[in-house]
Amino acid sequence: MPRQPARASSGRYVSRLTGGTLAVIMAGGRGERLRDLTASRCKPATPFGGKFRIIDFVLSNCVNSGIRQISILTQYKAQSLIQHVQHGWSYLRGEFGEFVEVVPAQQQLGELWYRGTADAVHQNIELILSHRPKHVLVLAGDHIYKMDYGPMIAYHVEKGADITVGVVEVPARDARHFGVLTATEWNRVTRFAEKPLEPDTLPSRPDSVLASMGIYVFNAELLETLLAADAAQAASQHDFGKNILPDAIAGNRQVFAYPFQDVKTRAQSYWRDVGTIDAYYDANLELVHVRPELNIYDEDWPIWTYQVQQPPAKFILDEEGRRGTAINSMVSGGCIISGAVVRESLLFSNVRVEERSIIERSVVLPNVEVARGCHIRNAVLDEGCEVPAEVRIGLDRASDAQRFHVTANGVVLVTADMLRRLTR
Repeated sequence: MPRQPARASSGRYVSRLTGGTLAVIMAGGRGERLRDLTASRCKPATPFGGKFRIIDFVLSNCVNSGIRQISILTQYKAQSLIQHVQHGWSYLRGEFGEFVEVVPAQQQLGELWYRGTADAVHQNIELILSHRPKHVLVLAGDHIYKMDYGPMIAYHVEKGADITVGVVEVPARDARHFGVLTATEWNRVTRFAEKPLEPDTLPSRPDSVLASMGIYVFNAELLETLLAADAAQAASQHDFGKNILPDAIAGNRQVFAYPFQDVKTRAQSYWRDVGTIDAYYDANLELVHVRPELNIYDEDWPIWTYQVQQPPAKFILDEEGRRGTAINSMVSGGCIISGAVVRESLLFSNVRVEERSIIERSVVLPNVEVARGCHIRNAVLDEGCEVPAEVRIGLDRASDAQRFHVTANGVVLVTADMLRRLTR
């Protein structure tokens, strides 16, 4: 692993840096590996953690870091994301130069939609520069983590970097899902490979690689130059990982890696790419553990969001076989557990579970109704599902595969459309 950055300067210095930084959040992704979960929503708008949306984590990171100028670039099925941002993130004060603006794809350069992550920023470069930022922080809108961006920006300045890339250490077997960096002992990046089949591993740990977090700090003027040069290349895929970073490294630009670690312990901080059903399921269920890595109860780093006002969760009936209980679980507001049992599960808001039903190790999204006598295990139930009485899910893999989607790890994804087909 490259050397841990020294503790960056703090206080007013970092505040000045974050105050002069514009965050650009890439939120146009289809999230194809999430399959039916993103059939009607973009990945950043997908519910997570009982009451949040995935994009709330990066937005909260920005606000908590003192970055109050934020542009969200959307494209694919963005309506629910736009509504969520309008409802939950409109409290910043415009008279103080603070904003969260949603920027839809507008064919700024002729009859072209966004052709890649770099092209998305390039098509909006005039808007970005109109805010006169000194630094531009480019962020992926579809990861789960808590991070103070201030020290990373300070590190970028102290290194005299042209580009700084946030990195985490991941198993080499997973390299095909990430951009992989090769760096010197002093964090200078010498190579960037997008989703390589044969990645460069860490010298001290040959089973691990440095993966890009999709976090980039650019000097604003340089960003404009690099994007203009890339746009002129007809063969380019106009992507930060595939084109911008490799070309910058080849052009001897000062590109540095910033390891996402705890400054004191050097332990890698929590970061999850919830890009597959299995990863999404695991990350949600980690939250019901006694001491999960991701502390959403942290008062010093709150996760902000918008939520409909709901009454408290209710557990009713107290008879043998008809007792409303939840064990080792998280249950959100508006839920009613009526004579049913919930174990090791995460229930989003407004979920109703009827008597003699059992839900085990499952993630249940908002506005789901589970009728009486059901048994559900190892499942993700999408928003709006209405599960008929006596249905079994997650107990017979062959039967589940005929009705729903079953992952390699045996997680059953159930959507409202799938359930409607059962009753036809």
